[in-house]
Amino acid sequence: MELMEMIAAERRSTADLIGSLGPEQLETPSLCGSWTVREVAAHLVSPFVAPRRWLLPLMLRNGFNLHQVNAALAQRVARESADQLAAQLRDNAERNLRPPIVGYWGQLTDLQVHGQDIRRPLGLSHDLRPDRLRVSLDFLVSRRARGFFVRSGQLDGLRFEATDLDWASGSGPVVRGRAEAVMLAITGRPAVLPELDGDGVGLLRDRME
Repeated sequence: MELMEMIAAERRSTADLIGSLGPEQLETPSLCGSWTVREVAAHLVSPFVAPRRWLLPLMLRNGFNLHQVNAALAQRVARESADQLAAQLRDNAERNLRPPIVGYWGQLTDLQVHGQDIRRPLGLSHDLRPDRLRVSLDFLVSRRARGFFVRSGQLDGLRFEATDLDWASGSGPVVRGRAEAVMLAITGRPAVLPELDGDGVGLLRDRME
């Protein structure tokens, strides 16, 4: 129940964000690969609006590559207006979805990471809640976090430390910084690397290239 309350709150916050953006902001490149801000928003809405009949053709067309399927799905849903995307996310804020493997933890993490994928390129500040950040950091260093990394072994042999959350995980060369930046670094966002320090940052950078 507590996790669902966190998820619902993040969905509403993200819906407010999406609904506030203008056309130029929506077409801004996000921190998430080649996706625009609009496509990131569409990705978050996709579980609620994409008909099941879309999935098999997209899987076949993209060789069952999960990242490519998600991208294609986001592009299709992104044809809707920002107001529609925001309304759909808000209307489904309390909808109880539990995907296999990643579960509620993955949903909360997806919302927090993608929310920052949108905000940071637009220069919009947003302080994430420490309790929610801790849940996502614990999830990302667990075996459940499949699909959150472009490359397998990206975190191997590194120690991550959040300086503002009294949280750490792993052993080896250190990657240290604020919890939000550590979360984004773990999920492969090179834009946050200048905000981190420690002798493991260079190794993590090499793995992202």
